[in-house]
Amino acid sequence: MSLPANMKYIDHGQGGPASCLQVKQGVLPQLKSGEVLIEVAYAGVNRPDVLQRAGAYPPPVGASPVLGLEVAGKIVAAADDVRELKIGNTVCALTPGGGYAEYCAAPASNCLPVPKGLSLAEAAALPENYFTVWTNVFDRGRLRAGESFLVHGGAGGIGITAIQLAKAFGATVYTTVTGSDKIDAVKKLGADEAIDYQKQDWAEEIRRLTGKQGLDCILDMVGGEYVGKNLKLLKTNGRLVQIAFMQGSRVELDCMPILTRSLTFTGSTLRPRSIEEKAAIAQALLKNVWPLLEVKKVGTLIHKVYLLEEVQKAHELMESSAHIGKIVLKVI
Repeated sequence: MSLPANMKYIDHGQGGPASCLQVKQGVLPQLKSGEVLIEVAYAGVNRPDVLQRAGAYPPPVGASPVLGLEVAGKIVAAADDVRELKIGNTVCALTPGGGYAEYCAAPASNCLPVPKGLSLAEAAALPENYFTVWTNVFDRGRLRAGESFLVHGGAGGIGITAIQLAKAFGATVYTTVTGSDKIDAVKKLGADEAIDYQKQDWAEEIRRLTGKQGLDCILDMVGGEYVGKNLKLLKTNGRLVQIAFMQGSRVELDCMPILTRSLTFTGSTLRPRSIEEKAAIAQALLKNVWPLLEVKKVGTLIHKVYLLEEVQKAHELMESSAHIGKIVLKVI
């Protein structure tokens, strides 16, 4: 397949506010062993992109400096050692970076087929959130049917994914959001209860809703004062899984509940993990979650699609937290 010498991509220069994002021309990525080249139709926008743009989340060594952690499109080239994927295959992929571009390199093992019945825009909104939720809620958090689960920030991409998967696998689901529109949205997605954290004391409300029994598992990206409140809400053998610290990682804690109730306080980030670890998550998703996507038992909710050239608006919306669901860039 004949490929162009250059491509459009989004450059964030030395970093800064959303206004630093500019469309530039550059050379196509050079494939490494085990990689495929994807002609990007759509790219998902995620909060780590905003952090990287601002200089607070540098890419791992060897990763593309271009923003973008998930894409959907067509494979147009492959390294010589790639066997499982072919040129012309349509895939969605978790990428180490480089998604905000017309062409993106990704490990073949971190690509998944586009679920039947989903558009490419919907497929591009899957990898970052579904990989993150699966590995943190079901692997690290060990959530099982019949348990109680709380996810903070239920109206964002992680939140809507966690709500749907937890409900699909038989948990009772609680979430925190703000505003009646977000409460309505997350309940439609399967949340049993949604708490407006700006109007209610969410911790007290969880105690009331659970009859003071507490929770089995919590997924949190807020940090700060939420950490101590989360630990106090967990049952014996409960698990708190931390995936970000939007309100700060330096906290003063009473850690005694960890001992007295045999709690697990864990966490992880996805991007620094090895290709092999991400490949294992991909296979778990293909087996356990892709069938649910194809029968519409779970899905994704797209709030807004922007053109690649409108990337500044996409980041401004992400930073406002006014969205419900995913923000996606249309690349070609």
